[in-house]
Amino acid sequence: MKNIKVFSALALALLLASCALSPTRNGMSDSPEPVKNVIFLLTDGTSPEAWPLARWVKGSPLAVDEILTGAVRTYGADSIITDSAPGATAYATGHKGSDKGISVAPWHITIAAANADPELAYVPLATLLEGARLSGRATGLVASSNIQHATPAAFSAHWHDRSNYNELGEQQVYQNIDVVLGGGKQYLLPKEKAGGKREDKEDLITELKMMGYEFVDTREDMLSAKSGKLWGAFAPDAMAYDIDRSVTAPTEPSLSEMTAKAIDLLAASPRAQTTGFFLFVEGSKIDWAAHANDPSGLVYDLLAFDAAVKTALDFAKKDKNTLLIVVSDHGTGGITIGTKDDKNYSLTDDDYLVAPMRKVKLTGEGIDKLIAGDTNEVKIKRIVSDNWGITDLSDEEMAAIIDAMRKRIALNNILGPMLSRRARLGWTTGGHTGADVFLFSYGPGHPAGLIENTALGHHMASAMGFNIRSLNRELFVEAGKAFADFGCQAVIDKSDPSNPIILITKGDFSATIPLSKNLIFVNKKILRFNGIAVHAEKLSKAYLPPKAVEMTAAELK
Repeated sequence: MKNIKVFSALALALLLASCALSPTRNGMSDSPEPVKNVIFLLTDGTSPEAWPLARWVKGSPLAVDEILTGAVRTYGADSIITDSAPGATAYATGHKGSDKGISVAPWHITIAAANADPELAYVPLATLLEGARLSGRATGLVASSNIQHATPAAFSAHWHDRSNYNELGEQQVYQNIDVVLGGGKQYLLPKEKAGGKREDKEDLITELKMMGYEFVDTREDMLSAKSGKLWGAFAPDAMAYDIDRSVTAPTEPSLSEMTAKAIDLLAASPRAQTTGFFLFVEGSKIDWAAHANDPSGLVYDLLAFDAAVKTALDFAKKDKNTLLIVVSDHGTGGITIGTKDDKNYSLTDDDYLVAPMRKVKLTGEGIDKLIAGDTNEVKIKRIVSDNWGITDLSDEEMAAIIDAMRKRIALNNILGPMLSRRARLGWTTGGHTGADVFLFSYGPGHPAGLIENTALGHHMASAMGFNIRSLNRELFVEAGKAFADFGCQAVIDKSDPSNPIILITKGDFSATIPLSKNLIFVNKKILRFNGIAVHAEKLSKAYLPPKAVEMTAAELK
């Protein structure tokens, strides 16, 4: 334990020294050293105190400890306590976002420091992943949630409502991303097929295969995949917590395995050989565990995320031309080592904290699946004792468990606080917090200091050789005006509400561009363009790349 304390003290000293020099941009360059590859790892909803908790439970240093370089400010355009959607939007686009918005310009602006332009409300904003693809790089997206969830979606889609997984998922499919690994299979299938959730009758898995992707849904198939274009959907929705996997989801890969596979495939791709790659990786359910105040899910998924960081860091050290950045989007739960009821906090031995946490074999979610609604108290006590390490459930605690099952309340919300009390862990909220979060970085031109989340987006874009503001002009023009410049008329046709299109006419000729796709149907031909057509539904407008407009207009001459 002595080595851990020394390591923690050194890390803290480094952080304080780096942050003392400047309020927002210390260590940041407007023209960072160019790099071939960028790997951006995000641990969702990870409050600062979660890291030392994970380190104590592990009993040895974390992979991130050696690359701690600063902290990040996380506020959004309309709140100092941000949501995952605007939090990820800030990193992905270099713009502060509004609550629930996915890589579209903010429409609700109450924080002056956000420097947001209300004239751009709801307009799609180009992302790092889109810029990386246009720069010639291979691209990858990895998450332990459904891949359509807010944070991975912010790098690969544009919509005003993060909960529209069908819309976000469709945009992702047509983004030409080389490697996509995570959950969310149900959002790729129509309701007419078993397990499907899509209302538009589209089978996007069939479409992916037609595009040349190898589609996999098990760990074994992922590990053996050779294709340069790989899409893995390992669960109908979110994947299992890491510590639960062997019991509740044995066919799912770990986050570090998905990260390793993505790096291997991207690094081997022909484009990466000459230009490089961009990879985004999210440890998603750390946030979910913190919402439930469940320290088991938080700690063991954070350790799984740290293992993924080690995988990426080992690659970056060997490659020597890779920028690695590790952050969170915001804090969640406000976890503390110590509670307000603990009067002898200055005598807290590490066994008080570590012993209860190391007895954990499953998360609260995993235990919920084992109990499966059974209200037999003997069974409940056995399962909780065997997998949670709690042998002294009180009558009140047992009653709370049974009541939760009868009301179909997620059991991790009930069990989490029970473990927390025994481990002397406190929580301030079941929601998000406004904390600055740690910044870990490594490689050429790596950032340091206290930094705005938006500044990191611009830094990574510049390191890959492009400017996000210029990229917006390359990817998004308003369809009506752009086609008018070519003497065409363009309107949004919602005859089929589930599959809206841009209808373009010029004299007796016409063309259609399905929204959320990269396709043009004109003169009995199907053309593909680089980018996607985005429906800014709140504006009743559509946006698409100028090149798509030029390609269409050329066919209508």
